Amino acid sequence: MRAPGGGNAVVMDIADRVVVITGASSGIGEATARLAHARGAHVVLAARRADRLETVAKDLPGSVAVIADVTRDGDRRAVVDAAVERLGGVDVLVNNAGRGLHLPLDQVDPADYAAILDLNVGSALAMMQAVLPSMRGRGGGAIVNISSGTTRRVIPGLGAYAATKSALNMLSAVAREEFAGDGIVVSTVLPTYTDSEFHDVLQAGATEHRAPVAADTSEHVAEEILRAVETGVAEIDLPRVG
Repeated sequence: MRAPGGGNAVVMDIADRVVVITGASSGIGEATARLAHARGAHVVLAARRADRLETVAKDLPGSVAVIADVTRDGDRRAVVDAAVERLGGVDVLVNNAGRGLHLPLDQVDPADYAAILDLNVGSALAMMQAVLPSMRGRGGGAIVNISSGTTRRVIPGLGAYAATKSALNMLSAVAREEFAGDGIVVSTVLPTYTDSEFHDVLQAGATEHRAPVAADTSEHVAEEILRAVETGVAEIDLPRVG
């Protein structure tokens, strides 16, 4: 698989590919898992909540569920090991696990910010590193990092969160260049507001600054994630709906 210059030509068919999805127990991650499975992919579901993860896995015959906190090295290894041992390797990684923060900057606890930075950026980098040996051994692959449209918009109350996702944007752009020689294409998808638990929690934490009510659907974002996999497009910036 080569990194295309652009356009919508299919460079990877999702059918029969092994797709690892983090944060797969709800929202965008769950919707992506369901859509990939419906299109014939073999999905590996990773998330912390065992009950929710098992519910999703039961609906997707042949899927592999791994209870994992991707901020932990051992859990990340367990996810990749399960993909290799059960399904033969990893073709696609969707780095979706993340956490929001909606507070004015003068109210952000540095310890909370460090934890969110570790999850939103550190774990995404570590997961990319974890799947590289398998992808290289299979002659290539695709990585999609889920960022945020807030990195392109100045929204009071979301500065700390947007800063973590801005760092992820840069990691993705550099990884796209560095991994291209191995046939691994890195893309970034930037949803803004979706009808998911993630943004319900983010809204609940808001103070005087509240996010717009209009939202995209998790299912539409999932379609765009798979389009990124299939076409190898560098970036998909999803506008706010409404």
